[in-house]
Amino acid sequence: MHVTAKADYAVRAVIELASGSRDSPRKVDELAKAQSIPVSFLENILTQLRSAGLVRSQRGPEGGYWLAKPPEEVNLAQVIRAVEGPLVGVRGLRPEEVAYEGSAESLRQVWLALRANLRKVLEHVTLADVASGKLPKEIIALTKQEEAWTTR
Repeated sequence: MHVTAKADYAVRAVIELASGSRDSPRKVDELAKAQSIPVSFLENILTQLRSAGLVRSQRGPEGGYWLAKPPEEVNLAQVIRAVEGPLVGVRGLRPEEVAYEGSAESLRQVWLALRANLRKVLEHVTLADVASGKLPKEIIALTKQEEAWTTR
């Protein structure tokens, strides 16, 4: 899986929101500086996250952004989908919408399996897990496998 800069920035921004106080909003400049994200890029990302119902905003001098839900209720897959769309796409289609013929017929199953495995990780890890540094045991176990550290 290729994680785009946009998805990476979105995840980092909401983790930064999750690690802060829920009592007051965080300014875009503050979030951008804390995670080294270009402000103009972050503003667009936060707009998409707001449209998806993951963050809320308030205008004015006391304004900024908050998480719209508790961090325990937001997983990484939701954040990535909000800014990128489906986790696995094939030529702009969802894997279940793709049909192959002949010797490539079973390729659709490969794409579906890939999506299922991505979901196992991304839907299992919440913003609270990452912000607290306490990832689920299953995720830690995956990072201890040699192939997790090998680029192919």
